[in-house]
Amino acid sequence: MTASTATRADRPTPTRPIRLVASDIDGTLIDSRERLSARTADAIGAAVNAGLWVVAATGRQITQIPDALEPCGLTHVVGSNGAIAVDLPSGEVLFEEFLAPAAIADIVAHLTAELEGVRFSAVRDRGTRHAAEPGYLDLLTPRELGFWRVETRSLADLVTEPTLKLTVRHPELTADALLEVLDASGLDGFHATTSKAPFLEVAGAGVTKASGVARLCDLLGVDADHVLAAGDAKNDVELLAWAGLGVAMGNAVPEAKAVASWVTTSNDCDGVALAIEQVLAGQER
Repeated sequence: MTASTATRADRPTPTRPIRLVASDIDGTLIDSRERLSARTADAIGAAVNAGLWVVAATGRQITQIPDALEPCGLTHVVGSNGAIAVDLPSGEVLFEEFLAPAAIADIVAHLTAELEGVRFSAVRDRGTRHAAEPGYLDLLTPRELGFWRVETRSLADLVTEPTLKLTVRHPELTADALLEVLDASGLDGFHATTSKAPFLEVAGAGVTKASGVARLCDLLGVDADHVLAAGDAKNDVELLAWAGLGVAMGNAVPEAKAVASWVTTSNDCDGVALAIEQVLAGQER
């Protein structure tokens, strides 16, 4: 087995037939140049044609799904790290889970006291806009400025409304460093994680990709044992551990690989497509 092939088993071996595929987007479904390969698009289409649901489970908002994914047959999106789910064909929002204002206020007060220069933004209106405190925009890259609809609001305004996700940035500290500071606070009432993006992501208590996909599966009548989940970052860890077949990408962080059932190739080598192809081949046999 070479470095470009799967690293844990010859093929994924689900204990039950797979009925739903839940995949992260960045670092997983799309490659490092943010493209959906023809092979991955074909694999999604084959899964849909075989009767499987294919779901994007992402830290992105539901308005930020790559245009190339929906024509492949993607059926649902679980966005904002599990806080919201939408039925793509109808556009219906199936559920939302919020981070409470009291928890937001505690997080803001603690990190502001601990870290000079820290800045906050809150996702609002089902992910269609971000309310950001003054100075937050200065920390965004040009790509992000064009990707998000960001409106500057006072810090006091940010803590008055529930949010799907609170994002935290610092001019010098990485997202993982910010996570360490928040974890050391002893505060509760939220779930914080990182996704290889340059910001900390905070959702409501118990809200993860796993909780969001599980809630969607309850609506669809699918058990965890029948789910293939794929991901690469810390915000995928709970989902990979929960699913019947957790597939970590070859480019995944160690925490994701540690809980996965199988480690596939990287996102630049069609790792998700490989997993789907082999599962479908096994189920056909």
